[in-house]
Amino acid sequence: ERYTCDTLLLSCGLIPENELSKSAGVALNPVTSGPVVNDSLETNIDGIFACGNVLHVHDLVDYVSQEASAAGKNAANYIKNGKEKDAKIVEILPVDGVRYTVPKYIRPTEMDDTLTVRFRVGAGDTEHIEEYSGAMVKYNNIIPILLFFFWTFCAEFVFRLMGVSDGLMPMCLDYSRYYAPVFLITGLGGAFSVILQTSNYTKPLVVYGILRSGVNILLDWVMIFGRFGFPAMGIKGAAIATTIAEYSGLIFAVIFVVSSKKLNTKPSMKWVVKAHIKPYLLSAKLGVNTALEDFAWNLGNLLLIRILNAINEMAAGIYSIIFSVEVLAVVIIGAIGNGTMTLTGEAKGNNDLGKYKGVCVCAYGLCIVVGIITLGVCLAFPQQIISLFTNDKSIIASCGIYLIFISINLFAKSANIVVGNAIRGSGNTIWMLITQLFGTLWVVSVALLFVFVLKLGIAGVFLAVIVDEIVRSFINLGKYLRIVKNWESTD
Repeated sequence: ERYTCDTLLLSCGLIPENELSKSAGVALNPVTSGPVVNDSLETNIDGIFACGNVLHVHDLVDYVSQEASAAGKNAANYIKNGKEKDAKIVEILPVDGVRYTVPKYIRPTEMDDTLTVRFRVGAGDTEHIEEYSGAMVKYNNIIPILLFFFWTFCAEFVFRLMGVSDGLMPMCLDYSRYYAPVFLITGLGGAFSVILQTSNYTKPLVVYGILRSGVNILLDWVMIFGRFGFPAMGIKGAAIATTIAEYSGLIFAVIFVVSSKKLNTKPSMKWVVKAHIKPYLLSAKLGVNTALEDFAWNLGNLLLIRILNAINEMAAGIYSIIFSVEVLAVVIIGAIGNGTMTLTGEAKGNNDLGKYKGVCVCAYGLCIVVGIITLGVCLAFPQQIISLFTNDKSIIASCGIYLIFISINLFAKSANIVVGNAIRGSGNTIWMLITQLFGTLWVVSVALLFVFVLKLGIAGVFLAVIVDEIVRSFINLGKYLRIVKNWESTD
C-alpha cells in the first residue's frame, strides 16, 4: 500500500555516541560501542562513570533510570571518599551465546551484596556460524544416503513385515525403487531450510512447499495416466512425479540460498569444505527430540498400514491415495509451521509476548485458509481428485467421503503444527516428543478398537487419525496457554 506523509521516521536501533569518552581516554567495548565499566559503573579512568544509552542500548527507560541512580550514588561516594583502595578484579566472560555483559568487571570484596548484570544473547560470531552451518551442509546427508541404500535393497523385507500381499508387492517395490532417490537430497534440503529459518527468511520456505506440491499434482496427472505424450506409468509414475517434485523444490532452495546475499547464516564454500563433524554432532544433539518425534509418527503410520493390510489388500492403497492428497496441503502448512518456530523463537528471545501470540494467530489463520480451500475442492471435485491417482472406478466412486475426512482433519493437524512449533520456539523441544509418543499409542489403540471391535473397516482408521489429531491439539493448546500465562506473570 502507499501512504502519504510529511515525515518518515525510521527507528533502526541505536549506537552510543562516545566522542567525549574517546577524548577522555575511556576504554570502549567493541560490541556495545560504549565504555567498559566495573560493578560501580566506573570506567578505566578514575572518577568517570557511565550509565544509560551511552553505556549500552536499553530496552526500557526504567533500566536507564536505575543505572543513572546507581552511577550517581557511586560518583557521589567517589567525591566524598576518594578513590577506593585497589581490589581484586574479576572479568565476567560472555560465553554460550552471550554477546556482552554490563558490567564487564566486578570487585568481589568491594561490590554490594546484590548486583544487576545486564547482557544480550546472540554472539554475532560469524566464524562459528559458518563453522556450524558448513558442517550441517556437509554432513546432514549421511543418514539419508544410508536410507537410500536401505530402501533400495531392503524394501521387500519391510513390506513383508507390514503384511503386504504377494499381489501388491511388485507395485510397492516399484514405488520404493523410484522414490528412493529422494533420500539422496533430504539432508541437503533440510540444511537449506535451516539456513533460511535461522536467517529469518520464512517466505521462501512457503514458496518451497507450494512449489513441491504444485509440481507433484501436475506430474501425478501427467505420469500416472499418460498425458502430453507420456506413457501411462501407474504407480511408477506417482513415485517419479514425487521424486521430480522434491528435486524441483531443492533446485529452488539451492538457487535462492546461493544467490542471496542477505542470509547471515549461510556458509561459504571454504567452510563447507573444511568443516569437521563435531559441530554437526553438537547441532544434531539439539535436534534429537524432533528426530524421535518424527520417528514416532512414522512408526504409528506403519502400524496403521499394518492394520489396513489386515482388512484387505486394497485398504492400504486407498489410505495412501487419500493421504497423498492431504500431504499436498500439509507441505504448505508445514512450511507455515517452520516460519512459526522461527518467528516465535525470535519473539521469545526479544521477550515480546505480543509478537509471540500474534505470530501464532496469524499462522493458524493462514492454515485455516489452506484447510477451507482443500475442503472446498474436495467437496466440489472428489471423483476428479481420486481419478488423479487411479483408474479403478469402484475406488473413485466410494472414496470421496475419505477426502472429506482428511480435509476436516487438516484443521486439528494445523493446530498441532502451528502450536507445536510455537512451543518449540519458546525453548521447549521435548514437549512435542512426549505428545507424539502418546499420539502413536493412542491412534493405534483407537484404530484397533474401531476396525476390529466396532467393525468400521477403512473408515475406522481415518476416524482414529482424526480423533488423535483433535485430542493432541487440545493437549498442545493447553501447554501453549500455560506458556503464555507464565510469560504474562513474569512481565
